[in-house]
Amino acid sequence: MSDTRISVAVHATDPLSRAGVISHLRHQPTVELVDRAGDGSTPAPPGTTKDAPQERVAVMLVDRLDDPAGSELRRLARSTEQRVVLIASELREPELLAVVEYGVRAILWRHQATPQKLLRAVHSAARGEGELPPDLINRLMTQLGRLRLSALDGTPSAAGALVPTLGMAPREVDVVRLIAEGLDTKQISEKLAYSERTVKNVLHALMTRLQLQNRAHAVAYALREGYI
Repeated sequence: MSDTRISVAVHATDPLSRAGVISHLRHQPTVELVDRAGDGSTPAPPGTTKDAPQERVAVMLVDRLDDPAGSELRRLARSTEQRVVLIASELREPELLAVVEYGVRAILWRHQATPQKLLRAVHSAARGEGELPPDLINRLMTQLGRLRLSALDGTPSAAGALVPTLGMAPREVDVVRLIAEGLDTKQISEKLAYSERTVKNVLHALMTRLQLQNRAHAVAYALREGYI
């Protein structure tokens, strides 16, 4: 394991849970904890520093990946300045796909997050490497296999391949971005080399999943959430 000190910020909606994760990392010689108190979060317990360099790894602790947690995770994962370690109590298969799409580097089950596993995940994330529990790897491979078969079969579900339950998939972002530019269905299909039916399927799946009323609502959602 590298001796390089890694600056880490811990994110959790529950202050006690956050304090527990910090207590695991506080005395690790290769970790420098970042005090996020200045951004409105719960002040960090003693042992953190306000003068640490910009964080390289963000550790996020959740029970379930609901909408608020998904938005925060997406915000963290989109940052080019840091990599994310997610500690979760449970993840459904669509949520797992969303997490992978967001670019989360490492995932730990909450009940398995020992200090040693947490430290290893932080180092793996800092190196740009992945770290997943074996059961999650099996679930992910199974799900990706189903999506691949769906795509090969040409079934309508292929239009929603790798679609998360939270937020927007890359294909959806591409379509909505072109809607925002004023293109109609035929123009979008030509631009993206999709059939018009595929474009309509993508939009229908997006609006149904996120309960969006129309195309304008989809554009407004994408703008508000920072997708476009």
